[in-house]
Amino acid sequence: MKMKFLVASLAFALLSVLLIGCGTEETSGNDTDSETEKGTITVGVTPWSSTVPPTNIAKLLLEDLGYTVELQSADAGAVYTGMSRGDIDVFMDAWLPDMHGHFMERYGDDIDQTALSYPDGELGWVVPSYVEGIDSIDDLKGNEEMFDGKVYGIEEGGGMTITSREMIEELGFDLEYVSSSEAGMLSQAMREIGQEEPVLFLGWRPHTMFVNWDIKVLEGQEEYFPTSEIHVLTNINFQDTAPAAYEFLSNWSMPVEEIEKMIAEIEDGADEVEVAREWIENNQQHVSEMLGE
Repeated sequence: MKMKFLVASLAFALLSVLLIGCGTEETSGNDTDSETEKGTITVGVTPWSSTVPPTNIAKLLLEDLGYTVELQSADAGAVYTGMSRGDIDVFMDAWLPDMHGHFMERYGDDIDQTALSYPDGELGWVVPSYVEGIDSIDDLKGNEEMFDGKVYGIEEGGGMTITSREMIEELGFDLEYVSSSEAGMLSQAMREIGQEEPVLFLGWRPHTMFVNWDIKVLEGQEEYFPTSEIHVLTNINFQDTAPAAYEFLSNWSMPVEEIEKMIAEIEDGADEVEVAREWIENNQQHVSEMLGE
């Protein structure tokens, strides 16, 4: 009888150990999954050079947080539409309030303005810094011949082209607007700057022209070309569906000069993901602050 009881006790103890072991292993597995597999985040990517560096940096850091990140290429209108529907979770390059303000008026109830990436998205007429005495739009009046009576711009139909023609008419400048492609405008500016000649053309930031040349945006044209703030946007429900990602993105910031340097590297042939990874490695303190570490 005692022997039967002892055998039964040993069998019960062994079964208990096995059950506890199995339960512990299953619980541990679930905890690991919850930490490393946090879901998929879709990031909208517009066909602008300014969108590429911040998007790739955010992608790498979100993946480090345990998310799967998918990039979806689209024009700005499709990105805002997708965010309003919940098909796109994040957009890293929103120009507010003016350039993308009409999108926010339409879709803003479903979009969260999560962070200010940088406040100095300047655009307007620019001249080389070596041109003395021309620091503002007012300085151009009566000095149009210094620039051969021309302001070089981009293609017809572009927003900056339309606004430039309005400026010439409303401010009474004796200037001819010479429309071209972006590449054509920059080639003309390069020729003039190479000879240190005065040249008047369109500029906007971020752009590699501010890396390659010492140029200045003329003051006093804010009524026509208001400076934009570049924001990180997320879908209105993103804070609930991906709280760790939202917390990180709410701390996001990036100097426009850094973005311009990365754009220049990519245009020179560097791989965009490697450029992003190098920026992360070289800016560990800033990255830690954005991650809240």
